[in-house]
Amino acid sequence: MTPSHIPRPPDRPTSPPTTHRSPWLRLLPGISSERRGFVLAWWGFALTFGGMRLLTWLIHIDVAGIGDVQAGGVHIHHYVWGILLLAVVGAAGLVERSARARAWMGLAYGVGAALIVDEAALLISLEDVYWDTEGWVSIALALAVIAVVGGVLASTRGRRSPTRDRDDR
Repeated sequence: MTPSHIPRPPDRPTSPPTTHRSPWLRLLPGISSERRGFVLAWWGFALTFGGMRLLTWLIHIDVAGIGDVQAGGVHIHHYVWGILLLAVVGAAGLVERSARARAWMGLAYGVGAALIVDEAALLISLEDVYWDTEGWVSIALALAVIAVVGGVLASTRGRRSPTRDRDDR
């Protein structure tokens, strides 16, 4: 309550409350929240696959300071991390369904899937054939996934409606 002798400030139009918008909404404008997770999964897959190939090549040529992850003298292949990441994404998907969570889960899913597919040849042959001729199976499979999923995403363009995605904030 203001005393009558104190002048009131003029009424100002109230601005809408500041909301924190999803970084994915800024990065992928025009992509529906339902589709955004798939796009991020594809990006996560492609970038992780390329990054892992680069990292393992650097390990292979003995670049100083870069080495295998080991536990008790046993090499932990990166497909193990992919399986663990997919398990976490699966569990999170059972409880969280917001647009923001779907975007993060899509990205994590793509990363986890790439970690597994990058070592598909090892999983198929049950031998460490990463740098052998048989290791090309992983490369071919990953490139096929990138091409097919990219093609599907491009040919099924889904545009966001301006009234949707209120849950992205």
